[in-house]
Amino acid sequence: MYRRFVEDYGPFMNQVMVFAHRPPALRHIMGLLLEFQSDAILPKRYLEIALVVVSKLNECRYCVSHHTPRLVDVGIAPSSVARILDSAVPGFDGVDLLVRDYAVQVTSSPQRIRDRMFDELRNHFSEEQIVELTLRIALCGFFNRFNDALRIEIEDGVLEAMLARGSSRAELPLNGDELGEGLVGGQSDGLPS
Repeated sequence: MYRRFVEDYGPFMNQVMVFAHRPPALRHIMGLLLEFQSDAILPKRYLEIALVVVSKLNECRYCVSHHTPRLVDVGIAPSSVARILDSAVPGFDGVDLLVRDYAVQVTSSPQRIRDRMFDELRNHFSEEQIVELTLRIALCGFFNRFNDALRIEIEDGVLEAMLARGSSRAELPLNGDELGEGLVGGQSDGLPS
């Protein structure tokens, strides 16, 4: 599972190394992501919009740096990614904004989602897609907290990939470097200080 995830899913080596401390978590959580990838029912554009929105709301530097290039790769301009939380996002159509707004609501106030939001989602997505979109938004929030709590470092080349696609370091949440090494970062016992 470890090798398969690293080879097939993307540059998440440090995160996978941390999950490998608990093989059941590695098998089931990373296995779920691999299965979603092989049986994709959501257009990648909408999935990546949701993941970047959640990661920016939660200020997860690791996830913002990993998913920003993916969002650019599906056709969103770097300037739009930078302004993804603004009320108006250049280049976003109504469905893009709907996914963005749904990701904000699931992350910030899930108990306040109104029926009209689901009615609008049903105009563009199947029930199965809405369930997966919701699951992926909530799972992204889990990853944001997991990555930040254990201070998982961004892999070599990830920031460079983000910058090469026209994004800037200013778009990243503040760095927690002043806190010391996390679980992946060179500290001898592997635990945060």
